[in-house]
Amino acid sequence: MSYYSYNPPQQPAYDMPSFSKYRTIFLRVGAAATVAGICYLNSDRYKAFSSWTSNYEPSACAKWDDNWDHRAPQYIRSTKTKVSRKDENNNEDISKYTPTSCRHLILIRHGQYNLDGQTDKERYLTKLGRLQAEYTGKRLVELGLPYTELVKSTMTRAQETGTIIQQFLPNVPVHYCDLLREGAPIPPEPPLGSYKPERYFFEDGARIEAAFRKYFHRADPHQTEDSYHVLVCHANVIRYLVCRALQIPAEAWLRFSLNHASITWISITPGGRCVVRTLGEAGFMPVNVISST
Repeated sequence: MSYYSYNPPQQPAYDMPSFSKYRTIFLRVGAAATVAGICYLNSDRYKAFSSWTSNYEPSACAKWDDNWDHRAPQYIRSTKTKVSRKDENNNEDISKYTPTSCRHLILIRHGQYNLDGQTDKERYLTKLGRLQAEYTGKRLVELGLPYTELVKSTMTRAQETGTIIQQFLPNVPVHYCDLLREGAPIPPEPPLGSYKPERYFFEDGARIEAAFRKYFHRADPHQTEDSYHVLVCHANVIRYLVCRALQIPAEAWLRFSLNHASITWISITPGGRCVVRTLGEAGFMPVNVISST
């Protein structure tokens, strides 16, 4: 056999009817699996993961409560009765109950403090903590905002941090608030071993929740300009307030960390939306000054 007359061996022909039969079976099984997967993803438990479908609905915990602060104008029927429920038949003009300004909450964690202190007075700022507070005060000046007030937790480390910041904001009114003291707001999820006995959450939780209700709400309808409230307090308090403001499960508060003397800025729009502008910002400090524990 010459080289040019070489013919390669013939490949066996496919059994076309048999192949078509198996292909049909595979297609049917695949279609059934796809339908089953869509039904699974669209069950009540997994609706949050089905956003790629055209019939997406947010899960119950993802829905926003417009009247979270009980100040939504569309839910107020009368300034006399103060009924906080929606009345579809009410023709009263609600524009005078509608805010036009933003309310800004600037939450500042205290600086590094003496961890060996047994009492609150002994948990004073370290040298590094005082330096961190100075950088934060300078940063607030750089922002150039018309600060409305400076509120300090009554614990020693927050008092000292606030006093240092006051030197940079000499014309801002200063107030004190026991509600902003450090504490255990709610049992975290996932749990952190035996972090705190249950009684601490029972006692501290109500107080820290009261702080949220006092400071977090949309601006008063009579307020003509944006307000900027600086709250010098503590990591647990700030983390809880952030969760509550975003309407995410408050049990998630321990899932993120905050640097000492860091800035967390939350804006509450006239419509009642809460927007986190910064969370634990400390980039205005030199790297060797930043700490979290």
